[in-house]
Amino acid sequence: MTKLRTERILAKPAIAVDHAGEGELLVLMHGIGGNRTNWTEQVEAFSKHFHTVSWDARGYGDSDDYEGPLDFADFARDLAGVLDHFGAEKAHLCGLSMGGRIAQDFYRQFPERVKTLTLVATFAGFRNFSSEERQRFINLRKKPLVEEGKEPKDIAPVVAKTLIGPSASEDKFQRLVRSMERLHKESYVKTIEASTLYDKALELETVTVPTCLVFGEHDSLTTPETGKAMADRIAGSEFHVVPRSGHLINIEEPEIFNRIVMDFLLANRG
Repeated sequence: MTKLRTERILAKPAIAVDHAGEGELLVLMHGIGGNRTNWTEQVEAFSKHFHTVSWDARGYGDSDDYEGPLDFADFARDLAGVLDHFGAEKAHLCGLSMGGRIAQDFYRQFPERVKTLTLVATFAGFRNFSSEERQRFINLRKKPLVEEGKEPKDIAPVVAKTLIGPSASEDKFQRLVRSMERLHKESYVKTIEASTLYDKALELETVTVPTCLVFGEHDSLTTPETGKAMADRIAGSEFHVVPRSGHLINIEEPEIFNRIVMDFLLANRG
């Protein structure tokens, strides 16, 4: 087994990462309710061929919180700092849900620094949502935490049930719950607002790097139809639907997920 290393890198805020392996840099990015431990199996598998990094985004896990409101573009700027820290001009990017949106936004800002894109159970942003639809999305997620005074641990089981597929084991469900229980309440609320109100979506037709899209058969949040529509806009992209899986594909069906992504990355290495 490749030795896993944990570090806190950058500053203001410091970013916590797990990393292992050598070679071309691969960065794995969690969703809005996750943290770097969501990718434990992938760091182990992919580090056999790549220098594989999973991060806690700012305000998540063991990364620092931060003062003031969040600009969603801050995530991409933090990611640029991660590449700089590891001395990488380019990286392979793999992001699930919000992590996929961060990968897209990083490509929008720094296309010359992207080797490949793997977009997992994600979407292209809220730009086509009305202001009323966006506000409703924010209110539904903020209300229990802000108005009702609940904590992430209180909402974790309820939210997890909406994300996990019908075939997932109890162990995998509880793993998702534990991940959500670790959310930093204030930073999570900031992220909900910033991610929903962000208007600078990547024009998918401009993507020229190899791209792989992976979606779960039973994902009701980011449906396979959403993924297919995205793939149709990216010339030469791969599109995969993982049977039995809900939103957390890499946790629910790790063997299938790892095989799809590893084949794609190895085909586009070098």
